[in-house]
Parts: sequence; C-alpha cells; structure tokens
Amino acid sequence: MTTDILCLVLAAGKGTRMRSDRPKVMHPIAGWPMLAHVLAAADRLQPVARAVVVGPGMEAVSKAAAPWTTAIQHRQAGTADAVNAARDVWAGFSGTVLVIYGDTPLLTTDTLRAMVEAIRSSTGPALAVLGFRPADPTGYGRLIEDPAGRLTAIVEHADADEAQRQIGLCNAGMMAFDGQRLPDLIDAIGNDNAKREFYLTDAVAVARSQGHAAVAVEGSVDELMGINTRAELAAAEAAMQRRLRDRAMAEGVTLVDPATVYFAADTVIGRDVTIAPHVVFGPDVTVEDEVDIQSFCHITGAVVRRGAIVGPFARLRPGADIGPEAHIGNFVEVKNTTIGAGSKANHLSYLGDARIGARANIGAGTITCNYDGFLKYLTEIGDEAFIGSNTSLVAPVKVGDRANTGAGSVITQAVADDALAVERSQQTERAGWAKAFRARKAAEKAERARDKT
Repeated sequence: MTTDILCLVLAAGKGTRMRSDRPKVMHPIAGWPMLAHVLAAADRLQPVARAVVVGPGMEAVSKAAAPWTTAIQHRQAGTADAVNAARDVWAGFSGTVLVIYGDTPLLTTDTLRAMVEAIRSSTGPALAVLGFRPADPTGYGRLIEDPAGRLTAIVEHADADEAQRQIGLCNAGMMAFDGQRLPDLIDAIGNDNAKREFYLTDAVAVARSQGHAAVAVEGSVDELMGINTRAELAAAEAAMQRRLRDRAMAEGVTLVDPATVYFAADTVIGRDVTIAPHVVFGPDVTVEDEVDIQSFCHITGAVVRRGAIVGPFARLRPGADIGPEAHIGNFVEVKNTTIGAGSKANHLSYLGDARIGARANIGAGTITCNYDGFLKYLTEIGDEAFIGSNTSLVAPVKVGDRANTGAGSVITQAVADDALAVERSQQTERAGWAKAFRARKAAEKAERARDKT
C-alpha cells in the first residue's frame, strides 16, 4: 500500500458513563490504553500524517498519543467539528483521510485498509462509511444502499421506518474520505439539529448533494463494539483476550486452559511454549521457545530465555531476565535481575537488583537486601555459586564463582571465589534445660489456677 494516507483519531470524548476522572480512551485493554491499540492499528498503514483530536485539558491523552500530533477541539460541537479542529493537519492533503475513533481498541488494520481501498476504487467515491451487523441493531443508525451498492443515506434508528429497521448493516461512525473533497464536505455540514452540533454522518447527504458517491465498508462486530461503560470495557477486554489467545495458539503456543491466561497487547511468545492455567502477562514480556510457565505466575516487563521453567506461583517484575534452562520456582520474586543459564531459585526467595551467573543455586528463603531506604544497590553472584537457605545478601555485595554461603547467614562483605562464608552465632547446648523449663511453667500454671479458686 502506498503511503498517501492521513489518519485522524477522534479522542475528545469525556466518557461520562464510565464514571471516571480518567479520559475514556485512557482506560486499559490488555495492558494498554485503548487509544494505544487504535494508534498501533493505524500506524501499520504507515500514514504520512497523523493526528489525535483531544478536548481541552486532556494532557494525559496528548502525552499517550505522542509522537502523533494533537489538535484541540475547543468547543466540542460534534464529530464534524472534531475533524475541523484538525484542519491544519489535513488542509491541502489530496490522499485518503481516515477518521477513526480512539475508543475502538479492537479495530484492525485490515479493516482500515479496506476503507482506504474503497476510496481508491475505480468508482471514485468521496467517502466510505464503516458499518457492521450487530445481533441487535436497535438504537443504531442504518446504512441505506441502492441496488448498485452505493450508500445513499444514514438513517438514525428513531427516524427509520419499519422497512429500514429491518436492515442489518449499521453505522459504526468511522469514515474514509477523498482528501481533495473533504474541505467542501466539512464546510457544508450544518448544525440544524436538536443539539446544535455538527455531525460527520451528514457527510453522506452532503456528498450526494454535491454529486459525489459514497460507499459502505463492512467490519466485524467484535472489532467495532462501542465502549461507553465499565461493563462494555470488560466485554472488550474479553474479546481482546480471545483474539490474543487464538493468535498465540496459532503461532505454536500450548495453552492448557486458554480462558484463564491473560496476555498484554505486546506479549511475545515463542514456539513450543507451554502455559499452564491462571497465568497473567503484563506489558513488555518476551518468552522465547520451549519455555514452561506453570500455574499462577504473574509476569511483567521480563524476558524468559529458551528452555527456562517458571513457577508455579512465581512473580517476574520489570527488568527480570531469566536465562536459558534456568528455573524460577514457587513463591520466588525476581526484579531487575539477570539469572544466568541453568541457574535455579526454586522456592521462597526475593531476588532484586542482582546479577546471578550460570549454574548457580539459590537456596530457599534467600533475600537480596537491595534497598537502604534511600538507594538501591547491586548484588552479584558468580557462576556455580551455592547460596544456602535463608541467606540475606546485604547489597552492595559480591559472591564469587563457585563460592558457598552457609544457611542462615547475613552476608555483608565480598566472598572470594571457591570460598565458604558463614555468619551466624555459635550453637550452644544446655543439658536438661527444656525439661526444667516445662516443669517450671507447669508449676506457675497450677499456682494461677489455685489463685482463681
């Protein structure tokens, strides 16, 4: 596809039915703001210009849209007014102008491409309107086509007669325009309606009045579902997760119980990976081939290298890099730490701000004490080191290659290669002490009982 495409994303809506102080397009779907999904779909078309239309005071949306240009719709008087607010972006542009909504995170690049191709067809329409066929079309505007397949009108449900209400093709609101004709269309749209707003849907009637054709392009119901409430947000999340799970399995991932696995939009999973039930992926995760992720793991901002085993009940936080064939077991938390090839931390440990070499063994209860209340410090553990159970490593500290630490030790100084470091009180024993203790306590208990009587 050539790159004479300009994309406008309308994102000025406040989303009052969401009952939120957060702009509607900033609510997350699969770990991304819904706006980010729309921008990603549009970016795959490689548009030569792009802009997001926001309302006044929506700095958070402008920041999320970067590096897209933003235009402010100051008066917020309808969708055509929103397009006009970005006039500096599209004025003089002669290619295809896509106008899409920021609250449609399931919109696909294929559908956008179909809209562009409709404008470029031999019939040369001035605009293409995106439609869909919901199971219940009540409340939606209907797309009325003539026998030749040209779009003749958009009729709102309240204004439709009985025959028109039987039409299943409904208006999704998004459009593609011939850029050369867009100025005349926008300028001719009036606000002679109850709300005194400028509606982009009027562009169909305006185009016909100017002697231009309009066409409809059909998208799927899932990708065009509206999100105006928290319930609809949850439905969109479910639809996105179905899409992501299907894609993962099609690319060679085994999901033992797909409905219980949750992906982020950017999760990258290799081939022959097995993911057990109840696993959650946050943003920015890459899992290489032949990895086994067991149940009840939560992984965000991490890399898991080929052949590693993670879980069950493991937590990988941002900066975790789990080496090839490494094992991260139950109730182990890893943050900003590199685990070397073949190393093992099989249970009950916290590994933060550390660099662990190859084939090291991290005993149960090991903690890297990385924070002093002000700054965080690095712990280094060498190749083939053995860290005894319940070792506390007080950073900054280094344990050398093949070195050992004794169980229960608090390590505050560097440990040389091949050395053993033990830091704990010497064990002493008092013969008969426990027996005497029990007898003394029993006598005290009996005396308290007599005093009560």
